[in-house]
Amino acid sequence: MLGSLFLGVPAHAESAVPRFPADFLWGVSSSGFQSEGSFPDSNWTRYAAKKEPYRDSVDFRNRYPEDVERAAGLGVGVFRTSIEWARVEPKKGTWDWKEVAYYDDLVAQIRARGMRPMLTLNHWVHPGWVQDRGGWRNAATADDWLRFVAFVVDRYKNMDVVWITFNEASQYIFHELTDGGMSVFDVPKMRDNLVRAHRAAYDLIHAADPGAMVSTNIAYGNVLNPLFDQAIFTKVTDKLDFIGVDYYYGASVFNLSAVNALTGAYWKIKAEPEGLYYVLREYQRRLPHLPVFVVEAGMPTDDGKPRADGYTRTDHLRDHLYWVQRAIGDGVKMMGFNYWSLTDNYEWGSYRPRFGLYTVDVASDPSLKRVPTDAVASYRRVIAERGVPSGYRPVIPPAWCSWEGALPSCLQTLPTPPA
Repeated sequence: MLGSLFLGVPAHAESAVPRFPADFLWGVSSSGFQSEGSFPDSNWTRYAAKKEPYRDSVDFRNRYPEDVERAAGLGVGVFRTSIEWARVEPKKGTWDWKEVAYYDDLVAQIRARGMRPMLTLNHWVHPGWVQDRGGWRNAATADDWLRFVAFVVDRYKNMDVVWITFNEASQYIFHELTDGGMSVFDVPKMRDNLVRAHRAAYDLIHAADPGAMVSTNIAYGNVLNPLFDQAIFTKVTDKLDFIGVDYYYGASVFNLSAVNALTGAYWKIKAEPEGLYYVLREYQRRLPHLPVFVVEAGMPTDDGKPRADGYTRTDHLRDHLYWVQRAIGDGVKMMGFNYWSLTDNYEWGSYRPRFGLYTVDVASDPSLKRVPTDAVASYRRVIAERGVPSGYRPVIPPAWCSWEGALPSCLQTLPTPPA
């Protein structure tokens, strides 16, 4: 059994790997800027002018009813997106009521189709007028953002929303630094302002929407993870209702392909599904009183082509969910899992990495047709059956000496891949 390959991990008969709980929250993730199109002035419309043209992305702004219906057809119970500050408040102190009505209807349609909205209040994007004043290195930005938060939360309170304050704060800081939003000397200022803003937003949300669940999701980052956690996480653990984890890749002695993330060639990274198991256990160990939610997990392809290693989106999905089931069996209090993403979208400067359950050829298909990948049926089946098939063996076996597994994974013999 795979469990016997790890020190400190009990060996289980495969039949003993638990089903997901009946109340487990299955979901899909997306973000406003990456998918909406027709986007107003913002830091990222400015950055995109120097990258692959943004066009109108996959035009979620005008096609959201059909995409919400696609998500509901999967059987998911959570639809994650972001309420974009730049769209709602394009000028300081001025609400764009047409765009507010769009978000009102989006939230209403999510709920009407039996799903909970997971609303991110900042997914790396802020208005152009904020950028002109120095972005998050300016302490006034936190106060302006909190005014926006108060407006949004008051509008959608009591709607069973799961709230995310900042998406992957470490990567927000990284992009502002590398895309020209600030200098290295401004990094501590942005970090301190994000921490203050999250703490205040947490209290604000609970005052307006007492029963709500609030978090800021973590970008897991291998050897850099201690640094990533310093962006917000380590300073706000008392202001979290659950641990939100984003996991895309691991690293090991014989797999250093994660370095491709530095150049944006994500499709060249070899997956290490069991790394998610270790990550979930570690964060649960650190905060044992909180449940854990995989807010993002997914697999990129190179412009929609099959991966060179033959690994399919279905393989990736099932392998990772197998290890989430193992984590549940070993005591991790799992709350939910979101697949990133429902459709392909603008991957922060390029349409080449394709993460979608539904693929969309933005560059070559003016109709922006949503084409289902193999994982659409697979995800639907996993949700309906509350887990991977009985007796499932991961396509990619556990790596030897993984960064996530640390010393225990270095003291075991490499497993034989399944036939």
